[in-house]
Amino acid sequence: MGKKKIKAETVITSHMNADFDAVASMLAAQKIYPEAVVLFPGSQEKNLKDFFISSMSYLFNMADAGTIDFSKVKRLVIVDTRQEDRLKPVAGLLNKEGMEIHIYDHHPALENDIRGKVEDIRQTGATVTILSKIIQERKILITPDEATVMALGIYEDTGSFTYASTTEQDFQMAAFLLSSGANLNTISNLVTKEISPDQITWINDLLNEMTCHKINGYDINVSTISSPDWITDLAAIVQKVVKIENLDVFFSIALMGNKVQIIARSRVPQVDVGKILSTLGGGGHPFAASATISNIPLAQIEQQLIDTIQQTVKVSLVAKELMSSPAITIESRISCKEAATTMARYNINALLVLEPGTHHILGYTTRTVMDKVLYHKLEDLDVKEYMTTEISTISPRADIREIEAKIIGGKQRLLPVIENDALLGVVTRTDLLNFLVQDNKDARNFQKGAEIYEHHTRKRNVKRLLDERLSKQEVALLRKIGAAGDKLGINLFVVGGFVRDLLLYRKVDDMDIVVEGDGISFAKSFALMCKGRCNSHKKFGTAVVVLPDGFKVDVASARREYYKFPAALPTVEMSSIKLDMFRRDFTINTMAIQLNQEKFGTLIDFFGAQRDLKDKTIRTIHNLSFVEDPTRVFRAIKFANRFDFTIGKLTSNLIQNAVRVDFFKNLSGLRVFSELRQILEEDDPIPAIKTLETYGLERVIHPYLAFDNQTVVLLEEVKKALAWHDLLFLDTPYLRWSIYFMVMIRLCSPKIVQEIADRLKFSPTHQRIILNDRIKAEQRLEILEANPPKSNSRLHSILKTFRTELILYMMACAKKDETRKALSLFYTKLRDIKVLIRGEHLITLGVRPGPEFKRIMSSVLKARLDHQVATLENEIDFAKGYIRQNKIVD
Repeated sequence: MGKKKIKAETVITSHMNADFDAVASMLAAQKIYPEAVVLFPGSQEKNLKDFFISSMSYLFNMADAGTIDFSKVKRLVIVDTRQEDRLKPVAGLLNKEGMEIHIYDHHPALENDIRGKVEDIRQTGATVTILSKIIQERKILITPDEATVMALGIYEDTGSFTYASTTEQDFQMAAFLLSSGANLNTISNLVTKEISPDQITWINDLLNEMTCHKINGYDINVSTISSPDWITDLAAIVQKVVKIENLDVFFSIALMGNKVQIIARSRVPQVDVGKILSTLGGGGHPFAASATISNIPLAQIEQQLIDTIQQTVKVSLVAKELMSSPAITIESRISCKEAATTMARYNINALLVLEPGTHHILGYTTRTVMDKVLYHKLEDLDVKEYMTTEISTISPRADIREIEAKIIGGKQRLLPVIENDALLGVVTRTDLLNFLVQDNKDARNFQKGAEIYEHHTRKRNVKRLLDERLSKQEVALLRKIGAAGDKLGINLFVVGGFVRDLLLYRKVDDMDIVVEGDGISFAKSFALMCKGRCNSHKKFGTAVVVLPDGFKVDVASARREYYKFPAALPTVEMSSIKLDMFRRDFTINTMAIQLNQEKFGTLIDFFGAQRDLKDKTIRTIHNLSFVEDPTRVFRAIKFANRFDFTIGKLTSNLIQNAVRVDFFKNLSGLRVFSELRQILEEDDPIPAIKTLETYGLERVIHPYLAFDNQTVVLLEEVKKALAWHDLLFLDTPYLRWSIYFMVMIRLCSPKIVQEIADRLKFSPTHQRIILNDRIKAEQRLEILEANPPKSNSRLHSILKTFRTELILYMMACAKKDETRKALSLFYTKLRDIKVLIRGEHLITLGVRPGPEFKRIMSSVLKARLDHQVATLENEIDFAKGYIRQNKIVD
């Protein structure tokens, strides 16, 4: 008789060639379905077998397919896959009548996915994350060994939380499993492996056999190797190759015995390796996938793979995505001098020439040609005399191959993009070359949910982040703004610091909206719609909408700027969102979130801002940034200090150049003061002040402004004094910047301080504080240090005329703790003490209004300060005595 078969109503299984996540998910499913039998799906890599079968097999209620009575199975639980061809051991159950199928998976949906009665499909880094969440919610108890196996699945499938697919929930469930006793040493030993000599050999073989296929604009790297035996940890070896060569797309095809295993990795969203390998019986994610194939020749598999990639991967870019818009043009009757000036103004190397009064393209000219024209003193001739008239155009749907053929093959400097006789933009030779050589390769890197918007532009949806970080009222306002834009047929974006602070998880304050069109017109329309009011500034195309609740929304037309000379205020022209971002100061401030309903919450990153946020680096957008606007130097230092970022090496060199060449000489003192004040208003401006000195920027304020070691010490004391004040007096306003500033100028003579005040255009109030009151405060401080007052009234008389800023300045400069305590006593206890007695009381006592009133009141205040009186009655009695003693009343 044959062995009695297991009669189980529920069977748990996963895909063949199960990885750690699949096995961990089966264990987790067993905790949710405790009556179930686990059907291990087949071959695993050697280290996986060794670990689970020899060490942890007791955790599983396992059975082989041959030992299960499938006729009794009523429910099939599938984890970590939805593909029928990856579930061959249970193929008979999938189509069994009345079979109840439960599915738990994190892979993207495919057309031929199995459907289940119960489906829990989530975009997490690992399937076991989904099941762990259920275990946590149902409060199912797990042992430390079970927690270890489940955590191992998360660590393996997220690359120890480094893969782009990793989600917040993966971290949360890993923390839950660690709290349940998961052993990190065991996980580390299995996830982090030393490279063996054999693995080094396979890495070399993969590198030597690598072939790069150019497919629809992408580099698809393929290596084919063979081995008589199974190659241990091939996936880890492939990952090493990807890192060594910094590959965007890599397919490893390995013949091992009579089986071929394909392992693929992708960092390009258009190359979905999971979808590609699903056609070969495999599966996975868009960025990581595998497939195992038997009984097909290696060469045939390789060709089938290449054919599938060509069919699956779409053409990388079309002209509409690559072009720069709007195109910068001139009319044919414009002089060569003006053409050269226009190219210099916008930092471009080629310029379209149009027929006067029309959009008809006659040709184009280049900066090289214009430079030669000017050299030969022909600058007054019309540009049409020296333009290139042979010019090809393309439609916005032209692909990269057509663009490449016309620009490189046709030796054309720029390519107009035309539709219905309208000029939409241009594709320049630089645009094309930048794309082809990938001068910024990590612009191609992507995270889950990201896609390419246009060249070097990252685009992803941040709706969930908006919902998490903003109030419901703020999100509703953004949606209302977007809907208003749709109604008017214009694109709207929230931009700049709002987006930066949102991604940095900092408090979001100002709401800056950019309109691709007439910003003032939109602002007026939106204000009317919201029953608010609108204040506009026509020169710069900006407006402020004040809503009924007082909330302000800044609105601006998308604009480009150029500077007629270094440090000049910009000249403004209407533009697109991309060129609007290009005019800004640093990459981290160049992100925009679209608000139109169809694309609401789409973040657009033109210049690698997300990368620089991740690297914690301040970088300019172009090399002439500080030439055009030297105040950006101060802003670089402010942002680096505020966010604890570093200033990029090139940006730092450009700052040094700006100081050396002195681009600040034409900068108004008012603009310098505005930037300096913002730095000094930061929570801790001291690192920024030190950085200013490092670059020699204190000389921009005044050539003779200098710091010493004591200055730094006193700045730290200011920080302590301000922290003390802000803790006790949260709502008391004061000029925070002025206290740091007074320390910075303490070594300067009164003459120099006056020159600084004049240079920075201080208001009369600021001048009085910095020049006159500061000196008086220093003198009074000397008195306090030399002769500490014996009474409260004496202390009060010394300090009563000083503003908050001067008291805090004295606290910072005080050398003795006794003095600081006295200043603290005055500020917290004495300065607001008032007498209760009033003039009518004195009149009742027979005193006539006049100078005597003030003397009596002063004496009563002195008595109250020194605790001689406490009530109104005490004060009246004291006044009576004072009047009798001084014979004020007859």
